[in-house]
Amino acid sequence: MLGQYLPVLALLILAALFASLSFGASRLLAPRRPNDKKLAPYECGIIPATDTPERFPVRFFLIAMIFIVFDIEIIFFYPYAIVHRGLGMFGLIALLIFTAAVFESFVYLVSNGALDWGPIKKARLLSPAVSAERTTTSTVRKVGLEGRYTPSQPTMPDAPEEAA
Repeated sequence: MLGQYLPVLALLILAALFASLSFGASRLLAPRRPNDKKLAPYECGIIPATDTPERFPVRFFLIAMIFIVFDIEIIFFYPYAIVHRGLGMFGLIALLIFTAAVFESFVYLVSNGALDWGPIKKARLLSPAVSAERTTTSTVRKVGLEGRYTPSQPTMPDAPEEAA
């Protein structure tokens, strides 16, 4: 009984031995000269000046989940397509159960708005819950306009007044 697993055990021991020897050799032979540039995070050769402006929206993750769900579905459909005659009715029922589970996850993702963009999203955003009094002039705050000329002003802010 143990003779069947002896090659697997030997391979695991060799893998652990190789990994420990590699880490040990790296510690002994690698030069250690840390500096600010080596300790800073590396991002495609660009030095990060600021933090990330915002987190990824949930919609990004929902679309990624749809991709993964359909990718897994295709992976499981391929073997069935190869041996569908050998599986018979059991294989067909198993495939239908799997398809129902995949379809259920797709319905969940769509109900959470994974595919809402463009006109559909705008129509949902402009529901009757939004009042007609909300306009860009009442809701958008303009920053950095202090001291600048605006067309509603009769004269320039620092212009000398004309003598009448």
